[in-house]
This record gives sequence, C-alpha cells and structure tokens, in this order.
Amino acid sequence: MKKILIVLAVVAIIIQFFQIEKTNPTVNQGMDFLTIKKTPEPIANMIRSSCYNCHSNETKYPAYSYIQPFGWFLKSHIEDGRKHLNFSVFATYEPKRQAHKLKEAAEEIEKGGMPLESYLLIHNEANLTAQQRKDLIQYFKTIEAETRTAYRLPPE
Repeated sequence: MKKILIVLAVVAIIIQFFQIEKTNPTVNQGMDFLTIKKTPEPIANMIRSSCYNCHSNETKYPAYSYIQPFGWFLKSHIEDGRKHLNFSVFATYEPKRQAHKLKEAAEEIEKGGMPLESYLLIHNEANLTAQQRKDLIQYFKTIEAETRTAYRLPPE
C-alpha cells in the first residue's frame, strides 16, 4: 500500500510539468458578438460573466488551471466551448450559422444546460437568476429573428 501511495505521489508531481497553454488568441473587437450586435450593457455583462470564459477568446484562467489534471479538464472544456460557439469570431460566421448558434444558445439556457453546473460550482458570478435567464433567452431570440429577417433566412 505504501508503494502505491509513493507511485501516485510521484505521478502527481510529474504531471505538473505538463501545463496547458493559457494564451488566448488575439481578439478583434470588430468581429466580437457584443460589438457587432450592439448589445445593451446589462445583457453584455450577463454574457461576459456567464459565457465568455468558455465561449470567447477572452478566457481568464483561474489559479486551479495550474494544477493538473484540473487544467487539462478546463482546457478541454474551453476548446469544446469555442468549437460550438465563439463570440470573439461571431462576425466570421455566415448569417445562417449565426442564426443557428443564437437559437442554440437560447435553447441551452432555456433547458438549463448553460452555464454548465460544473462551472457554476466554482464561478458563482456566472450564475443567472430566473429573470436574467429570461432576458438572455429573449435577447438571443430577438437577434436570431433580426438576423433571419435581414438575410431572408427561413425559420429553423
């Protein structure tokens, strides 16, 4: 049993040498969702505090990201989040994709899938009240409808 504990301790120390990359891609505000959609400040603040850490190129890496395997888990979540929706490059999305992503964002918030429960355990500032959820859902639906109208896209 003692040997197993020693091996586990050595492994725990060794994996600390395999840190994640914590550099964010450059942000061009002209491509950012909040800028191009002229998002009102109260809504923008909700999106920044509840979505941007995983769904933008403006991730703020917490202290626990330096502890492996927590950092690996965090990096995986960030990469997955950016793959699904990256607000920092929203202007690069085709209008149809923009509308689809906004619909998905509203649906995820509506069903309680976002922000992730695991994220909220450590990031209480990202927790949304029922009213904030309604406001955010309505905002995403409104911007989706405006995008569909502007580009004559059919509803999904």
